[in-house]
Amino acid sequence: MTGSPAAAKKAATAQHNRALLDAAAHGDAAAVRAALAAGAHIEGRDTHHRTPLLLAASHDHVAAAQTLVAAGADPNARDDRGDTPWLVTGVTGSVRMMRTLLPAKPDLRLTNRYGGTSLIPASERGHADYVRAVLRETDTDVDHANHLGWTALLEAVILGDGGRAHQEIVELLLTAGATRDLPDAHGATALQHAERRSFTEIAALLKIQR
Repeated sequence: MTGSPAAAKKAATAQHNRALLDAAAHGDAAAVRAALAAGAHIEGRDTHHRTPLLLAASHDHVAAAQTLVAAGADPNARDDRGDTPWLVTGVTGSVRMMRTLLPAKPDLRLTNRYGGTSLIPASERGHADYVRAVLRETDTDVDHANHLGWTALLEAVILGDGGRAHQEIVELLLTAGATRDLPDAHGATALQHAERRSFTEIAALLKIQR
């Protein structure tokens, strides 16, 4: 005795959904298009509640992400850690992915589980090209503070290595209007952190008054 048509349709849809998630995770844009054409849900989720677009963004599969964005994928869909396709670009530092997602109009005010926008982890990780692009091409709040009271400027100093990339990021943030004297939750400024860590070049940048 065979199952009902409804059950068969449900099983087929589940199979297409899995195919779409797998294709997005592996960056196979042709397979993404095929799964969508077969009836896969564009906002289907894996066991960690990640959508196909989030998987593509996490692995920097630009072509797959372009296909999903063109089909209407949500750049704000959260997984079980609170990440979204847009937010993970701050972690990966991919300018190409950032620009792929912009036409989908991501909500730049959304924050990750630490309370940070994409600019904050990008500043921490030394993704200078990403920081430059986000500051030029979006209206991201340069002074947004996360749960620890750290802005992008503070995070670049507190968690950065003081090297060339972080020096450039500090300069980019200051040029974009970052408040240099905005303290963290304990009252310490970026300059104080830079001096404590012997980041001479960064401290000099923070002392320059524009």
